[in-house]
Amino acid sequence: MLFDTHVHLNADQFEDDLEEVLQKARSAKVKEMVVVGFDEKTIKKALKLVENNDNLYAAVGWHPVDAVDMTEDHLTWLEELSQHPKVVALGEMGLDYHWDKSPKDVQKEVFRKQIRLAKKVNLPIIIHNRDADQDVVDILKEEEASEVGGIMHCFGGSVEIAQQCLDMNFYISLGGPVTFKNAKRPKQVAKEIPLDKLLIETDCPYLAPHPYRGKRNEPAYVELVAKEIADLRGMTFEEVAKTTSQNAKKLFRLN
Repeated sequence: MLFDTHVHLNADQFEDDLEEVLQKARSAKVKEMVVVGFDEKTIKKALKLVENNDNLYAAVGWHPVDAVDMTEDHLTWLEELSQHPKVVALGEMGLDYHWDKSPKDVQKEVFRKQIRLAKKVNLPIIIHNRDADQDVVDILKEEEASEVGGIMHCFGGSVEIAQQCLDMNFYISLGGPVTFKNAKRPKQVAKEIPLDKLLIETDCPYLAPHPYRGKRNEPAYVELVAKEIADLRGMTFEEVAKTTSQNAKKLFRLN
């Protein structure tokens, strides 16, 4: 059985055929998934989805791109939602220096507030990092995020950055890019990270793995991520599927 630790089934791209997508995922032995909400609209949709589906769980947080839109009321709301029985993590949160909608100082402040909230409610965090490796690592250290740990989602950094994250009680999650021919860093990370700290995800509908690159991604394709990691590590697909699922259950306290 496979565990997709990061899906956006709450995205508009799944509006018309969600049931088919879920059925296809079940056929591909994707048993459990975490639906990630990152603003008011997607959080509400994520909660509705997980309340109506047994093997779906939710993460709730505020995306760095939209940090400028986050209010104190939103933070209070996230704290309330953290008590929901199917909310297993806070996030995705972090820093995104690729898009310039939210100033860096605003992103950093919103990131820090969410880490502090996670420590208060004792939930792991899901980290979004784009073009901001060192600042993300520095803030995680300064805020002592190791107390709750979490996931470096769709990790694209170096082995060295991965090691710093591992030292802070974080899991490394790999998605579709690990299957791309020219993706040297994700492949290197896939080979070198301890297996008990590895997770898999799709980040669907984004970042579809080869051979679906450029098309809509979906949870069923997490199987291709697991197969690629198995090939890179010289292991069986079953070993990777089993261990990454166990890792996810341990992190999200679903055992």
